[in-house]
Amino acid sequence: MSKYVPDISSHRWVIISAQRTHRPSDTFDKKAKKVCPFCPGNENMTPEALYQINRDEKKDSPWQVRVIPNKFPITDLHEVIIHSPSCELDIEDLPIKDVTKIFQAYRERYQFHQKHGQVIIFCNHGEHAGASLEHPHSQLVVIPPQINMDVLSREPMNNVVLENTYFNVYCPDFSQWPYETWFVPKKRTTTFGDITDDEIADLAELLKHTLKQLRKIYVKNQHTLLPFDYNYYIHPREDWYLRLIPRFVHRAGFELGTGLHVNIVDPTQAALELQGIEKNLAGVLNKLKNKI
Repeated sequence: MSKYVPDISSHRWVIISAQRTHRPSDTFDKKAKKVCPFCPGNENMTPEALYQINRDEKKDSPWQVRVIPNKFPITDLHEVIIHSPSCELDIEDLPIKDVTKIFQAYRERYQFHQKHGQVIIFCNHGEHAGASLEHPHSQLVVIPPQINMDVLSREPMNNVVLENTYFNVYCPDFSQWPYETWFVPKKRTTTFGDITDDEIADLAELLKHTLKQLRKIYVKNQHTLLPFDYNYYIHPREDWYLRLIPRFVHRAGFELGTGLHVNIVDPTQAALELQGIEKNLAGVLNKLKNKI
């Protein structure tokens, strides 16, 4: 059972969740033979599915996206959304039709839980990003409505990377992380639970494209020996957005001690690189912009 502890002066909260120490992990010993509980055929290793989307409409079709209760929850309502049967492929490599199914599952579970509290959906891709199991998955956590969450409001739209019918993609001036990227619906005053099938298709396409581009940038300009890891989350309130944070750097003592984030990549340059413009040319264009 989790408990919530408030800081009276700052109105911030801490969740004490001792059961999280028992989470399974396959990230520490890479040579150890392991059985993945999220892979097809191992469904008996997890709780019964709360929701799933099958590969096709045929009777007895295998599952494509599977949602289960988290056995080691942060809060009383905590679910795992398994992205696909594949233990290796994630959003950047899956077919677009499979990516849309992930977001359809997000929407259905968001709508199911929105009456229970504040619904936060997030993905930790890789050990550096906080994943304890390699099999690609996201999580959904419900926070009681009276708990104050220190979440960002929608940032002004600068340094646009891409846009399509329903979304803008940009690197905010306030970016706290290198190559931080926001996906923002053009429609205002909605929550994620209001997203339509057409909007899901647009978002899935943009996210997949951006992740592939980020992986290219990461490989070419590697700042760490760690693999390409990232986090994203979906804002739980009105005027929602998806915030993608590539984990190109570590956070260290200065950031932890001051609450100030040090971003080593100018968001204007990041946006140009995400458009496919080479880093050296992006730097020149950035300088020219600053002189105008």
